Amino acid sequence: MLKEERLQAILDQLSQDNKVRLDALSESLNVSEDTIRRDIKELDTRGLLKAVRGGAVLHSPVPHHYRDREKHDIGTKKIIATKALDFLTDGQVVFFDGGTSVVALAASLPANLKITVVTNSFPVANVLEDHPNAEVIFAGGRLYKTGFTTMGQETLDTFSRVRADICFLGICSIHESMGVTAMDYEDAQVKKIMVEKAAKTIAMSSLEKTNTVEPFYICPVTDLDVIITEAEPDNKLLKGFGEMGIEVV
Repeated sequence: MLKEERLQAILDQLSQDNKVRLDALSESLNVSEDTIRRDIKELDTRGLLKAVRGGAVLHSPVPHHYRDREKHDIGTKKIIATKALDFLTDGQVVFFDGGTSVVALAASLPANLKITVVTNSFPVANVLEDHPNAEVIFAGGRLYKTGFTTMGQETLDTFSRVRADICFLGICSIHESMGVTAMDYEDAQVKKIMVEKAAKTIAMSSLEKTNTVEPFYICPVTDLDVIITEAEPDNKLLKGFGEMGIEVV
């Protein structure tokens, strides 16, 4: 088998199973584990997968820049936002991060809902500008132009001084064993403090982001209380999360 054929076989297996293992690939492709390890490293360098200990997993398929993300899979975000509304009641203090599903939730808030939203997202703040009953506390800091959010110590300090009822977390990548991860280090640090300071964390994630991994760690999936996707809760990709005691909606 030629090298490019072997690389394609690895990608095909990854697409089918969402993960691949060195030992299994070595056996099925009849080459050494060192050869498979080099192949996976090359595919990782090309940005086609994420190398992990013992094998590889998928990258998140979601675009990086906010302008691209806001146009990606709009219908799915509306479904997720509608499900998330069931967790909101008057008087709550909630964290909204900069995820586009969270922006969709902000746009869906009923006009009579009386809540306080703490956010570092300019799009969330803009959406809630005219909401008659939502108080908005904006976390200042350095502008992260790719995500239209703020970052840095000032942002972290704002979230650290609040005890929120719920953190609504837009997900880039979520994996049963690798946890919740992000594409940007500082973004991951902001999300991490939001999770730590909230009584409940609700992950808003399209199904395509499950069993994918990015470089920067936020938290283990067991720190999540609820995972909301566009799919039915009994979807096979979500089964493992439910078995961990996480509510899947």
